[in-house]
Amino acid sequence: MRFLESDELDDPILSVVNLVDLFLVVIAVLMIVILRNPLNPFSTDKVVVVERPGEADMRITVKEGEELTRYEASGEIGEGQGVRAGVTYRLPDGRMIYVPE
Repeated sequence: MRFLESDELDDPILSVVNLVDLFLVVIAVLMIVILRNPLNPFSTDKVVVVERPGEADMRITVKEGEELTRYEASGEIGEGQGVRAGVTYRLPDGRMIYVPE
């Protein structure tokens, strides 16, 4: 009887089963990380991600449905033609309000 018990403890397939369980947990964690990412490929929401705001090398990524658009700052001051469209006010609580003219 002792020989049968020692064979079960030394069975290499038990180690493989433990590795499979470990990989399943790792895959589950990776799926959760992917789903919580704002640029998740499975969502259809409109998302804007700003990297390094206010810096000279700031990047803005806009996701509309399945389309990604990336804008990169060149560090130069922009120029152009246009007219004033309105005024923006910052409230004490940090919210911004745009008032068209």
